[in-house]
Parts: sequence; structure tokens; C-alpha cells
Amino acid sequence: MTLTGRTALVSALGAVFVGFVLPSWLGIAIVQLALLVAILCDLALAAPVRTLCFTRTGETTVRLTGEAHTHLTLTNLSRRPLRAHVRDAWPPSSFHPGAEIAASRHHVRIPAAERRRLTTALHPTRRGDHHAVRVTVRSYGPLGLAARQGSHHVPWTLRVLPPFTSRKHLPAKLARLRELDGRTSLLTRGEGTEFDSLRDYTPGDDTRSIDWRASARRQDLAVRTWRPERDRRILLVLETGRTSATRIGDIPRLDASMDAALLLGTLAARAGDHVDLLAYDRRIRASVQGRTARDLLPALTDALAPLEAELVEADARGLAAEIHRRTSRRSLIVLFTGLDAAPVEEALLPVLPSLTQRNEVIVAAVADPRVEEMAAGRHSPQAVYAAAAAEQALAARRHTADRLRRQGITVLDATPNHLAPDLADAYLTLKSTGRL
Repeated sequence: MTLTGRTALVSALGAVFVGFVLPSWLGIAIVQLALLVAILCDLALAAPVRTLCFTRTGETTVRLTGEAHTHLTLTNLSRRPLRAHVRDAWPPSSFHPGAEIAASRHHVRIPAAERRRLTTALHPTRRGDHHAVRVTVRSYGPLGLAARQGSHHVPWTLRVLPPFTSRKHLPAKLARLRELDGRTSLLTRGEGTEFDSLRDYTPGDDTRSIDWRASARRQDLAVRTWRPERDRRILLVLETGRTSATRIGDIPRLDASMDAALLLGTLAARAGDHVDLLAYDRRIRASVQGRTARDLLPALTDALAPLEAELVEADARGLAAEIHRRTSRRSLIVLFTGLDAAPVEEALLPVLPSLTQRNEVIVAAVADPRVEEMAAGRHSPQAVYAAAAAEQALAARRHTADRLRRQGITVLDATPNHLAPDLADAYLTLKSTGRL
């Protein structure tokens, strides 16, 4: 049983009124007795909470920063009308506090044997799976002096997907891809191109592209044109160890890597390539294999949504072994990891030669723009010391990147806003030069 503020107000007004007529002690006793009877009657007339029936419907997925709606159907199975406040509670750390509290509270009036549908709007602030906590109902009597209260567990899971903010770059990258895919002919013969057609020679064309047999038949110079091959294999590898937990601005490094992986995966699928995903630290955290171009993006976002960085050192040898198991033919391996000197030099560099023997490898790292800002600061003695530390950190990253490049690896070290488009450009460059 729950007493309301109205109960205290009625008690005070009754005591003042009766105090003018009867002695104070007798008046208070009469008021309290009358109030107790009223409370008991009000409580007896309140609809029971235990017999209420709940069902849920609504959205099960939403992109981060989007809005999701869940619907709670409440059926009053009792013979009394239900006057109640209902709270559909969700984890407060997962949603905007003010918006979640306002949207999750409902005031309902449901006649006996009828039902009502309540809608809760959720505004998520974190990726992952979020579960409904409980539904709390406070059922009031007709006088509003007392209420019955109880909770029901009505399960529901909302999966919050990565926001994929780099999607805005996709139209420009697809336009460049169409140019590489035959609309603009390629005269560079490489490992990843195949014969397209013949055309007349024009001054400036590469003489290595001249088809001498065709030229003899036509009695005019003809050159071969080439187009990028399809059906190439691309493996996106996200290292989910402790370095991926570092926050760059408002997001972890892992989230920026996810965004770049989504853009590259979508672009490569449109190009006709096969794209797989592996998230690994000391064991497999997420995996996507063998999806068609149509199903790839939903599969990637669904696999990445609950992924979190683990505060452990990544096992580079185990990661290399898993990559070898998944790449039976020449592939493009895109490794999303950090450029911290110790993890790269002690763990990653020893296993890279086995990966680069038959694969093209790109290492994509997320740089912190704040370090660049600190390196440019000279306005105070404290800023000078900070700039010196920042320059030392940048020099160490450049040294690590140079060591990787000497092993034939393409290294991208870019801020979160630039990593995704830079990685897409690197992929298109590999295609245009025949290295993929």
C-alpha cells in the first residue's frame, strides 16, 4: 500500500475543521479514524496490480543517436477500473536521462476487461544490447488517497547499432569506383586487373599496352584496356585489445575503427569483392563470413553492435593464425590496430612477414587530433612542455609506421573524421594500380 500526498492534505484540513467543534484530542481521533476508513475503502476499490497482463511490441534495433519506440500493451483483467501511473524502466546509463524519464512515465485509465497501448520513446547514447528492467504500476483508488504498487518483468531487448557516420562519403567513393570499373579505361596492367577491350592508340598511351597482333590485323595501332578484377577477398580485422579502448574525443578508438570498416566493407561489396570480418584480442569476439553484397552491411552492423574493447593485451600470434585459417588465397587484409611502439614492435612485427608473403596488408590506426593541437602550442611554459611531449609521441608513431612500411605494408594514421575516407581511397588506389 502507498499513501499519497492527498492523504496528508485531507488529514490536515479535517483536523482544522473538527478542532473548532470538538476538543482537540477527540477531533484528531475522529479525523484519523475517518481517514483510515477512507483509505481502506479507497485501497479496496483500487484495481489489483498482480492480475494485470502485459505484452510488448516495437523496434528491436536502432542506430546510435536515433530514436526507437517500444509499445507496452496493458490489459486490465479485474472487475475494477484501473487508475494508475506506469513506469516502463530501462537502464538509465544507456539513454538520455531527461528524455528517458519523461518518456517512460504514463498515466492511464483502463476500464475493466479492456486494454491500452503505451509507447515509450528511447534515445540511446551507447552501442550494444539494452534490456528492459521492469514495469512498475501504481494503482490508485477513486479518491486518490492510497495506491497499490507492484512490478512486472516484461522482457525486451533493443540492439543499438553503430551510427555509420561515414556513410556520407559513400556516394563519392562509388562514383570513383564506377570510373575504375570500366567507364574510365585503365592502361596500367597490374596483378589485380583483367582484359576489358581494344581501342585505337592515342599519343601518350603506354606503349606496353599495345596489342601488336591486333594492330597487324587492323593495320593500325590498337591498345588493350584493363579493368579491376572482381571477386577479390578482403578481410577486415579489428584488434579489440586494451589499446582499442583509448578514448579519442568522445568515442573509443574501436568505434572509429568500426566506422571505417563499415565504409570499406560496403564499398568493396559494391565492387563485387567478398568481405569478411574478424574481431580478435585473445579469442574471437565477432565474425562475419560468406555474406552476399546485399546482406553484408546488416551482418556487419549486427556483429559490431555489442562489441566492446577488452582490457587485455592482444595475442598477435593467435591473431595471425586465425587470419591464415581464413585466407586460403591472396587477400587484402585490413588490420585496425594502434601504432603504440611497444605492442607493435614486440608482438605485431614478428608475425607480419607471414601475412605479407601472399597478401596485401593495410594497417589502419586512429590518431588523436588533440596530440596535434598540443604539438602546435607555444603560448605558455606549460604549453611548451606539452608540445615537447606531443612531438615525442608523434615521432614515435612515425617511427613505428616507417618500420611497418619497410615490410611492404600500407599504413594509414588518421584522425577519426578522416580514417574512413582515407581507407576507402587506399582501397581504390590498390584496385586502380592492380595491386588487389
